[in-house]
Amino acid sequence: MIAGFVQILLFQGLGELLSHFVLPLIPGPVIGLVLLVAWLVMRKSVPATIDLVASALTQHLGLLFVPAAVGVVLFWPQLRAHALAVALALVGSVVLTIAVSALTLKLLGKERPHET
Repeated sequence: MIAGFVQILLFQGLGELLSHFVLPLIPGPVIGLVLLVAWLVMRKSVPATIDLVASALTQHLGLLFVPAAVGVVLFWPQLRAHALAVALALVGSVVLTIAVSALTLKLLGKERPHET
């Protein structure tokens, strides 16, 4: 399992380096994930060590939400004081996301002729 963690952390480290020196607008873990996926596609298989680590991490994925929940509890008084603004921001962002997704789909759908 340690070998799988080392491989995953190696790609994250490479992503952090690229993010710091070459692509500062993209987070390092995102670049590392893209590099890892590219490497796995080139290999045309997933090494057993990485599969083992990925399976273990996905089984305990709920634990990754604990820090966020602690943050919500920690800032509960501020959230209550600004509940209306938080609710409007959440609803607005959801509506905007749906609208942008629909427009993107509509624009992409115009480029291809419909098959009947």
